[in-house]
Amino acid sequence: LLQENRVGFSLNIQSAGSMAGLMALKRGESHLGGTHLLDEASGEYNKPFVSRILPDMDVALINLVYRKQGLFVARGNPLGINSINDLTRDGLIFINRQPGSGTRVLLDYWLKKEGIYTAEIEGYDRVEYTHINAAAAVAGGSADTALGIMAAARALDLDFIPLMEEKYDIILPLKMLEDNRIKTLNEMIKSEAFKKQVEELGGYRTDESGEIIKIRREQ
Repeated sequence: LLQENRVGFSLNIQSAGSMAGLMALKRGESHLGGTHLLDEASGEYNKPFVSRILPDMDVALINLVYRKQGLFVARGNPLGINSINDLTRDGLIFINRQPGSGTRVLLDYWLKKEGIYTAEIEGYDRVEYTHINAAAAVAGGSADTALGIMAAARALDLDFIPLMEEKYDIILPLKMLEDNRIKTLNEMIKSEAFKKQVEELGGYRTDESGEIIKIRREQ
């Protein structure tokens, strides 16, 4: 949409986990970071991690989307996979996401909640670095299931077992809200054109897209 509207700038996007995105902001290596990190203690997304990792920075959180996380399975779900507890079944091969990714944090949260040890899951230590790559492993037969987003399952013609909805925010230094590029970007996020295209991907909710939360450092 930015390209189509010829806004005069582009986004240089690097794939990284949510934690790596926050660390890049901390080191001043990026202007924006995408984050979907569930805090185990509070059950809240993103804000607790932002406060811990960026305590000396005034920060803004712009909501991009809410999205469904669940399990990728082959068409027809031939193995009858329905929950995180199924990952411990003998012979079932899982493929994980990298440490520090929001999806890995979410999985570990669920495992702890259910009293499941990582050693019980065949493939827990095998990792992919994107949702699409994890879905491709399932589609290609090298794994029976993986945790990820509905849009990736649709893209690879997989079935999807929804488990929960997560909050995905864009994190940036608060002062950058005055940058015209950020204003343009957020106008695009709030546009009906953006919301329509995103929702057509499947598994996304956009009713809060573009809403801003400000976190100021403690003085």
